[in-house]
Amino acid sequence: MNLFFVGSIYPDHNRTAWITAQRPARSSVDPFKPYGFFLEQERASSGRVLVSAGILLTNKECPWRCLMCDLWRNTLTHSVPRGAIPQQIDFALAQLTARPEQLKIYNSGSFFDPAAIPSDDYPAIAQRICFAQHVIVESHPRLVGQEALRFRDLLDGSFEVAMGLETVHPDILPRLNKRFTLEHFSRSTAFLRNEGIQVRAFVLVKPPFLGEEEAIAWAVKSARFAFSCGVNVVSLIPTRSGNGALDRLADSGEFAMPSLLALEQSLEQSLQLRTGRVFADTWDLEKFSTCSTCFNQREQRIHAMNLTQASPPPVQCSACGPGARTF
Repeated sequence: MNLFFVGSIYPDHNRTAWITAQRPARSSVDPFKPYGFFLEQERASSGRVLVSAGILLTNKECPWRCLMCDLWRNTLTHSVPRGAIPQQIDFALAQLTARPEQLKIYNSGSFFDPAAIPSDDYPAIAQRICFAQHVIVESHPRLVGQEALRFRDLLDGSFEVAMGLETVHPDILPRLNKRFTLEHFSRSTAFLRNEGIQVRAFVLVKPPFLGEEEAIAWAVKSARFAFSCGVNVVSLIPTRSGNGALDRLADSGEFAMPSLLALEQSLEQSLQLRTGRVFADTWDLEKFSTCSTCFNQREQRIHAMNLTQASPPPVQCSACGPGARTF
């Protein structure tokens, strides 16, 4: 067992040092180009399926060093110059094959971190995305404040802030090194909602230190808590290996990636709360599959649940059996 993650008895700097010491090499990225962009579909609160785009900005690494994070691999060790972020957005928009109604501007950290996104660039960013009916950025709960209102006031459409809740498990949340409490999350959500800003929460499916079956239960509990705070959307993220720290925990038996079935069941049970929209992250889903026979059917079922917010009939698999459980 890795003692740095037993409760909260070790100082944050020791935990952070251990996490960063496990890292593989950082990718080479260009401060004037986003490291990714894509088009997707997403169901709006109205029930209509929108054309949505995501732009993954290149900027300075987040000041937090979260145990499960691999986003740092596409970040810089220094702040980008003024004007670089608007230039990145121009580059992405020029490559997209459709003009999206909804735009997610994600930056591997917090949009309101001035070391990552220069606040002087807010007007230029807003000018470039003025066509979007709805804009989503991401932030750590402890960086939500007046800068969110400043950026909101520059936009023509509606605004949403996505925050990583991760889990409400009382023992595991402190071990993730995110350095916020559920009270921080609740207060930040209330602040945003009181200002007319929508909120979505990222919830991990099977964070470290949890078995498969209990991971589903805690994902649903976390979604329930997020909705009780006033969150509009919960996005379920299957916890992925590959960031170094999680690989070391996997070696010691303290982490294993969730199965595709665990993500599917977490989504289905969270939808049954009927208190807000719930989406499952579908990037690289095959990595979580334990059965090649039913993978395509399960992938299609998850996609259908994302778009309809309803549960199609369960997948009946000839290889792993009807209603098969892998735990």
